[in-house]
Amino acid sequence: MNNNFIRCVAALSFAALNFVSSNNAVAQTSFEAAMAKKLNALVNVPDILPKGQLLYPNDAPSGIMAPTGFGGSGTYLFGGMGGTYPELYRNNKTDLIAFGGISAGNPVKAVNIAVGVNMANVSELKNFSTNFAVSRQLSAASSISVGGLGLFASSKFSDASAPTFYFAFSHAVQWAHSKTHGASALSYTIGIGSGRFLHKSPNDVQSGKGKRATAVFAGVSYEVLRHVNVAAEWYGTNLGVSAGIRPFANPLSIAFGVDNLTKYSGDRASMVLTIGYPLNIRRAPAK
Repeated sequence: MNNNFIRCVAALSFAALNFVSSNNAVAQTSFEAAMAKKLNALVNVPDILPKGQLLYPNDAPSGIMAPTGFGGSGTYLFGGMGGTYPELYRNNKTDLIAFGGISAGNPVKAVNIAVGVNMANVSELKNFSTNFAVSRQLSAASSISVGGLGLFASSKFSDASAPTFYFAFSHAVQWAHSKTHGASALSYTIGIGSGRFLHKSPNDVQSGKGKRATAVFAGVSYEVLRHVNVAAEWYGTNLGVSAGIRPFANPLSIAFGVDNLTKYSGDRASMVLTIGYPLNIRRAPAK
């Protein structure tokens, strides 16, 4: 089993990777973790955040593996699918996850709350876990969030020794103008967490890589083209790089990349791809 948080891939993208459904605990653990870590980024809908004199975050995904301090605004459903290839400590295995949830609340006047459910065994419609994130904007440029990841997962399908909770702060840098008017091209996140941010997997321990991770995570994202970001993230147990794209006028988000780039944990690098879409129910723009 690995403690490296899985990353989500669209089903059609995975056809080219010879997708194989898995029922084992390794797949469940990795998927519930990465989807949980991705929750905030998937529900972030910057076009309904306040647009004043300060630059707000641009609308492309700013990473895959680490949570962000920016949440959503208004009331909407969100969902998607994803995966990773290959799984750590297994030979050429691929898996898939589905996720969905709801976001509600005004993060300027009060808070935004997002709650999601992961289904890590898509073929048999089972192996569920939950996530939540509560975010509060400090300004159009900065936001904080607290959350819980991969909660209430069955111990049969998870190697987490304890629940994962985190705190994250994100900021949109004010001197780096995006190609989108009123947005920033450069943003960063720094945070700290327990559980999967702090503890390495049993396989890492058996491989002599130690028991403790850093607990601290961080990421930086930069817009290279309009609606296209590149990002680097340290997610407690390892390093990843990715690209995030918002290809259409609607809020569909796609991110892909590679993680496990160092020998600090895991046994190899993995490919990652996520896709998510928020469906607006009732907009409540922050003022």
